[in-house]
Amino acid sequence: MAHGKFLGPAFQRYNDKTPSQEKPMQLNVRGTGALTRLVQLVVCSAALQAQAHAQNAKTLYSTMAPLDQYLMERNAEIALARSAAPESISRDAEVVILGRHGYESAVKGNNGFVCMVERSWTAGIDDPDFWNPRLRAAICFNAPAVRTYLPITIKKTELILAGRSKAQMFEGIKIAFDKKELPPLESGAMCYMMSKQSYLSDHDGHWHPHLMFFVPLTESSAWGANLPGSPILGSEATEDRLTVFLVPVAKWSDGTPDPTNDH
Repeated sequence: MAHGKFLGPAFQRYNDKTPSQEKPMQLNVRGTGALTRLVQLVVCSAALQAQAHAQNAKTLYSTMAPLDQYLMERNAEIALARSAAPESISRDAEVVILGRHGYESAVKGNNGFVCMVERSWTAGIDDPDFWNPRLRAAICFNAPAVRTYLPITIKKTELILAGRSKAQMFEGIKIAFDKKELPPLESGAMCYMMSKQSYLSDHDGHWHPHLMFFVPLTESSAWGANLPGSPILGSEATEDRLTVFLVPVAKWSDGTPDPTNDH
């Protein structure tokens, strides 16, 4: 998905906020004509940059790269996976890493959490970074997500490493849901994505530290998501049959502040 995962239009709007856009709303005053035109230019420029990135990514990442480009050195992957959540959580979590035939357990845990590094094929079907071999999304799932969301990632990875195309993978996920081979989403499923070392897209880099909450498909408005002033962002992942609600937080997992976060 998450993912992360990766970032949809609502998340992009959050990332593209600028001081010029924020200040007039905070002061609740009407800007001058010149200021209004300036804001419009800033918004237009951000939109054009995002569009250019999407077009460029579609060209760069039109097919899967050689598998070696998606793999990591074992200890480096373990360290990156653990960086998804504060040390108080990740130190006792199980860690799984990507091998040539799928994800495999590298470190046993005892607190119910599982930390891993997702690759680009967990993105949506129209995501321009779907095949981007640079993507590394560190993520730590709680126990309900381990039981009912993680199997989706495992299944997607299994299909991709078996040589399926993007379309075939999504069709395989649909079939798995229809046959009830994938479990229904459990209440309370969530994850941490607070790694400063993650790389979520060419456009956003590591983006912001955040938490994600997984619920069955629902309107974002039910959580007040994507509304002016709301700290919650929402996005439907129809292929995964769920909605993701995302809440940016002020600090990375190592305790350092995210200076670009509007908290």
